[in-house]
Amino acid sequence: MPKRSAFALALPLVLAAALPASAVVKASDVIQRAIDGFVRPAYARLHDHADSLTEAMHALCQSPSQEDLDAARAEFSATVDAWSVAEIIRFGPIAEENRLERMLFWPDRKSIGLKQVQAALANKDPAAANPVQLAGKSVAMQGLSALEFVLYGDGAETLAGKDDPYRCAYGAAIAGNVEAIAADVSDAWNKPGGFAALWANPGPQNALYRDGTEAVTELVGVLINELEMVRDVRLKGFLGASPGADKPKQAIYWRSQNTVRSLTGNLSGMDALFQASQLGDALSPDARWMAESAHIQFANGAEAAKAIRGPIDKALADPALRQKLDYFSLVTSSLTTLIGTRLTAEFGLSAGFSSLDGD
Repeated sequence: MPKRSAFALALPLVLAAALPASAVVKASDVIQRAIDGFVRPAYARLHDHADSLTEAMHALCQSPSQEDLDAARAEFSATVDAWSVAEIIRFGPIAEENRLERMLFWPDRKSIGLKQVQAALANKDPAAANPVQLAGKSVAMQGLSALEFVLYGDGAETLAGKDDPYRCAYGAAIAGNVEAIAADVSDAWNKPGGFAALWANPGPQNALYRDGTEAVTELVGVLINELEMVRDVRLKGFLGASPGADKPKQAIYWRSQNTVRSLTGNLSGMDALFQASQLGDALSPDARWMAESAHIQFANGAEAAKAIRGPIDKALADPALRQKLDYFSLVTSSLTTLIGTRLTAEFGLSAGFSSLDGD
């Protein structure tokens, strides 16, 4: 069975008591809307972009040129955007078969994954250039972080010519692997009687979700845990308390200049999930303002991040852009308080648990 989120296991099961008598039915409706309105479309979009990325990589390998390299890089960025929206759902099918780590191995603080990718390129490992065999190798060698190095790391300029066909073949294999993972996850979310049915139909006989409280808690946990991840792991991993404490090369996707694009996608995905589920409708009338406030803050944070483009080290050195990163951090903290404290209290939940505490 898929691993349940730690947040969901930690909250007391009292949501049904806090909502109307039809809470279990309403919980099912909330979850079904989240699945149909966000999860399935997000993974379908990811699959579409991963397919286009694979095609672009094959085109580059067949006729290397700067134009085709630029096209492949553009598809990579589009796939990063799609993944950044979908990746907030870290349970269910994506948690099976190491798919989450295979899609994106990050952070790589000791550069273990980077060294494996560099070794494959240096040794021209034939297995790494085969999508089927690559899927059985180290998770660090087969996802978006590995493909980013192929497309943007040292030596990437050779992709525009015919001097290093192996590098392109390895990149195409990674793209094919990413596409296969995206397809498998999308299919799993659409499978009749699969994980989606378990989440949307809680009950005593359900091995994962015994009642509507557990099902909705999983949903709320996505928002709380992802806000914390975006702020404390992704953003503060490179944004220091002062410019001298910045670590731009610790930023996700720094080579491809997709750092802030990823942060924006994460926040936009949370907003889309919250809106699609219509969770705010379960609030009492005098607490509905929380839902509108959350939407406004999600939108404002994403809008501030969209203004940041180019290399992340240059953005950090620009006081105006750095201020936008600080604002992004403040928004996520405000949302954590709003959703993780006030909204959960309104539902009768206790959110004093973090999935990042090392449990």
